Amino acid sequence: MPVPKAELARFPLLAALEEDRLAGLAELASIRSCVEGELLLDFDDESRDIFLILEGGMRIVLRAPSGHEMIFRDVGPGEAFGEIAAIDERPRSASVTAIHRTRLAVLRAEPFMAAILSSPAAALACMRHLTARLREKDERLLELTVLPVRLRLCAELLRLARPAAGMRRISPPPPHHELAARIGTRREVVSRELMALAAGGLIEADRRAIRLLRPDELEAELRTALGAAWDD
Repeated sequence: MPVPKAELARFPLLAALEEDRLAGLAELASIRSCVEGELLLDFDDESRDIFLILEGGMRIVLRAPSGHEMIFRDVGPGEAFGEIAAIDERPRSASVTAIHRTRLAVLRAEPFMAAILSSPAAALACMRHLTARLREKDERLLELTVLPVRLRLCAELLRLARPAAGMRRISPPPPHHELAARIGTRREVVSRELMALAAGGLIEADRRAIRLLRPDELEAELRTALGAAWDD
């Protein structure tokens, strides 16, 4: 079943395309559904499709040559993934699993690339999309390299939190093992650091949420630590 053109126009990666190009892609796109926990893509998969999230959410996990896995990011409605393999025609560099029941629009690499290359504005949007991902990876790599676990945890909490009544809030709170997989440490270490942050009055944590009570203070501490790392 084709995907409505209006659905594809919601995605920044495609919004700059001319009407006829967008309509052509919509005719060629297909719908894919995933249940919670379903593995959509795995490392070294040879597929080249691009996926656009219409509903739900997916988790992207990176794997180091040593075999260690790290949660890179979660993506939700309006976001796209899979374009790197379409561009460089190499195997997938990450695994992608559904974290909720998810509905996706799927585009084959050839018509996607033809449409993007037909429009300077769309090509620029694609470059900006890839640049944003590259900057995010660089940021995470720097944190892993120079920050202690406490500050890596603070950085991840700040990324996950959303504004709420003068503070920032993560709800529902991620399990400690999941936070550990995001920052390259062990579950017990995350539990200990969360307790220390709570004891210092920086966060409150219960079964419903993690609340960042003084997010500006956490951000200032991160900036200072990263600045000091560059100075060393």
